[in-house]
Amino acid sequence: MPRDTPDATAETATPTGESRLALVRRARKMYRQLVELYPDAHCELNFTTPLELLVATILSAQCTDKRVNQVTPALFARCPDAEAYASARREELEEVIRSTGFFRAKTNSLIGLGQALCDRHGGEVPGNLSDLVKLPGVGRKTANVLLGNAFDVPGITVDTHFGRLVRRFGWTDEEDPVRVEHAVGELFPPRDWTMLSHRVIWHGRRVCHSRKPACGACGLARLCPSFGEGPTDTVTATKLLRMRSFS
Repeated sequence: MPRDTPDATAETATPTGESRLALVRRARKMYRQLVELYPDAHCELNFTTPLELLVATILSAQCTDKRVNQVTPALFARCPDAEAYASARREELEEVIRSTGFFRAKTNSLIGLGQALCDRHGGEVPGNLSDLVKLPGVGRKTANVLLGNAFDVPGITVDTHFGRLVRRFGWTDEEDPVRVEHAVGELFPPRDWTMLSHRVIWHGRRVCHSRKPACGACGLARLCPSFGEGPTDTVTATKLLRMRSFS
């Protein structure tokens, strides 16, 4: 994993052409600004146990957190533990999660997840990356969501928002999610990784949109090398803001 403190003197190439030291300093200034902008940032999937978060994260693929949160109360009542998923009737499970999209594949993942947890881990969700990514429906992104929010293990969650923003920020030019994770992890100490992920994702959902970022209303504007990709006048940009809860 990346070191706790990056070698700021290393003269490696950076996406913006700035020195490695300048990149680290700018990235950390941007994060401090994100802390001020989103002091209450958190995982927007509703859960009370590691299993619930794992299931909700699997359902969130190609689906909004808001929709997942509408579905999970009934699902969690129907399946309170791994054994319940392992023994669930496929037709019933599909009907409960149908509105999240790709419900047949997700049903396969949930039933397989329940069986794997029962067979390999005594019905409990493991708290380490190597075991998590071996579970059905669980990739590195899902595992990092779980580790950071259910087990307090630092991790960087590279979803579409996070990848888009860190490239716009000039923190990395990598496209592969694992490479993005490691590149950004080298800019920050591990203690910041989980909340960094939340705050970057919140900014992506609310301000730095994929097609038209609200540059003129962005608190990171003076530090962002991509300023100008969206409207820069305050009035126009403010109309693009989506400052609401996505949970």
